[in-house]
Amino acid sequence: MEKIARKRSPRAPSIALDEALDRVLKLYAAEGKHPAPIDVVARHLGYSAASNGTAATMLASLRYFGLLARPKEGMLQVSNDVETYKFAPTDSTRSELLRKWVSTPTVFSELLSKYSASLPSQATLKFDLIQLGFSATAADDCLASFLRSVEFANYFYAPHNDEDVGPSALTLDAEKLSVLQPPHVIKHAMDKSDSSPTTVVAVGVDADVDRIPIRLSGGRRAWLIVPTPFYGSDKNRIKQQIDLLLIDDDAK
Repeated sequence: MEKIARKRSPRAPSIALDEALDRVLKLYAAEGKHPAPIDVVARHLGYSAASNGTAATMLASLRYFGLLARPKEGMLQVSNDVETYKFAPTDSTRSELLRKWVSTPTVFSELLSKYSASLPSQATLKFDLIQLGFSATAADDCLASFLRSVEFANYFYAPHNDEDVGPSALTLDAEKLSVLQPPHVIKHAMDKSDSSPTTVVAVGVDADVDRIPIRLSGGRRAWLIVPTPFYGSDKNRIKQQIDLLLIDDDAK
């Protein structure tokens, strides 16, 4: 009987960006940016040799994210960006690098280019991955790594500069967060003058949500995050919450 060749899924990281970055920072602590033999790199990462299947998959994932470079055959070294991230004096620099790394894998880049403002449901993303050539099981694994990486990189909420978040931010307490069940995020910038915005941030995002961009004055943007499904009563409660925030701002 003729053996049917197994279809291979497209190349994509097998781990999320947070784990990949943790691994490569350990490698940086051991070797700095010096090129090292692949087997030595694998041992720094906790494997006996690079020929180990798990080690090979890990090394490939680090390269897909752009965390490892191959200066020549048989050698690997930590990318320059990793050192920049480790010693960056500002959060905005680290944020830019995280956004760069999460969009470096080809598959991740295609999804983020297709959904530049917000992500659709997980079912839609899985369909996209299958259309790209993934098996159903491989699509689930890739989707998990993708969503976790996007969340870790804060991809859709990254501040434009270090002044976007800080001591002036007001965190909503648990009572105010209860207007959304389960807890989600409303990030809304209100200002009495364009030069002195007040930012209100509530943290706690589920994966199965829709993120709706709202353009504000001065080139700023707010994000309204709503659950799926979304009911008419939910809309009324969100409107009441925003009205409450506006009242609080006017009272100052």
